[in-house]
Amino acid sequence: MNRQIGRASSADRVSGRYCLRVLIGVIGDYAPGNRTHATLNDSLGHAGASWEWVATDQVPPAFDLERRYSGLWIAPASPYRSMSGALSAISTARERGLPLVGT
Repeated sequence: MNRQIGRASSADRVSGRYCLRVLIGVIGDYAPGNRTHATLNDSLGHAGASWEWVATDQVPPAFDLERRYSGLWIAPASPYRSMSGALSAISTARERGLPLVGT
């Protein structure tokens, strides 16, 4: 998976759905020159969050999204490489109660 990774935490123990480390999956096609992507990275870093960018054409299955991420953020700047990948992530969050933010 091709991902941009933000701040990482050393506390990485996971117990079911609740974990010591909060990791946000940012669903979108990261472009370093995109101002909204850079601003999103800056904002998450300022908040002390850990995050990973997940390309829309590489969104993992629902089980893996739920297991790996504490919540999902649907990134701005469409069109996406895979609209079905973005919609799949949104559906997973809605159907499984995973926190979701869309910008």
